Amino acid sequence: MWIKICEGIMLICFGMAWPASIWKSATSKSTKGKSLFFMLIILVGYVAGIVKSLIEPEISWPVLSLYLLNTAMVTADTALYFRNKRLEEGTSTV
Repeated sequence: MWIKICEGIMLICFGMAWPASIWKSATSKSTKGKSLFFMLIILVGYVAGIVKSLIEPEISWPVLSLYLLNTAMVTADTALYFRNKRLEEGTSTV
């Protein structure tokens, strides 16, 4: 049980940073300070956590939901990265 609690706390702590990162990406319309490689590494880690949660004998739904939420936030930030990259290159009118 303590393993799941510690994993949940870790996911909450990591997840708390993503709303600020998404906000920065959305409002700055810039890729400055962003690393696509870093975000992709984080996404792979969260996907691995989701797979781990699904193949365990007993699924911890709170932990799995945190992995899914964090994955969604990193995916949103990654999508904003590509939008901002297009804006910087002047290839979009968004």
